[in-house]
Amino acid sequence: MKDKKVIWITGASSGIGRALAIKFANEGWIVAASARRENLLKELNQENENIHSFPLDVTNTDQCKDIFNSIIQKLEGVEISIFCTGIHDPQSEKKFNLEKIKQIMEVNYFGTMNSINAVYEYFTKKKSGQISIVSSVAGYRGLPAAGAYCASKSALTSFAESFNFEMKRSNVRVSLVSPGFIKTPMTDKNDFPMPMIKSPEFAAEQIYLGLTKKNSFEIHFPKAFTYFLKFLKILPNFIYFKFVEKGMKKIDY
Repeated sequence: MKDKKVIWITGASSGIGRALAIKFANEGWIVAASARRENLLKELNQENENIHSFPLDVTNTDQCKDIFNSIIQKLEGVEISIFCTGIHDPQSEKKFNLEKIKQIMEVNYFGTMNSINAVYEYFTKKKSGQISIVSSVAGYRGLPAAGAYCASKSALTSFAESFNFEMKRSNVRVSLVSPGFIKTPMTDKNDFPMPMIKSPEFAAEQIYLGLTKKNSFEIHFPKAFTYFLKFLKILPNFIYFKFVEKGMKKIDY
């Protein structure tokens, strides 16, 4: 495996993670694909022999370490780790639901922390490579019926910014991925209009270019949508709230 570069992708069984696994494999990379649904990982392996299945529940701290060690042993190294695992349930978030909030934070935030914990020592000793964290534009500001999801993504965004300072000292690149609406099984649950929604393949192409051809901290897309949301970030709260509430009335949400 030493003649080919290796990437570890979590959340690889569907959505952005799956499209990303296929993109990197088609570009000649060796892909260590992790997710809970082992049957879907096997389908990926059957689709492209460059994709290797490493089933994983990211909420299990010890299992994250064990799986990453298995990847290192089998594939003889990793150049990039990108953590795509995420869940969202907009219907349950329309009312305060403590158990659902805990579940979303456990997977989206702490699942990513478990994954970073697994690779941290490897990359700091290696003094090279990349750790990429998939957040969302939902982390920019709070949105209706998405309190826990927005909070989990906002936490990831802030962590990535802080983590970047630390890992620079070890010559390890940290990147933050902030997609807009991407058509996935997760966004299929949304019952509101999703402007400028893109395919997982579009997302995979943007991320691939950002990780391999460019060197910016944040990889965000589609640009027209993300720059508009970045503008909303700087608005005073009273203007932002009125703007969002007006939009909610238009769609009777």
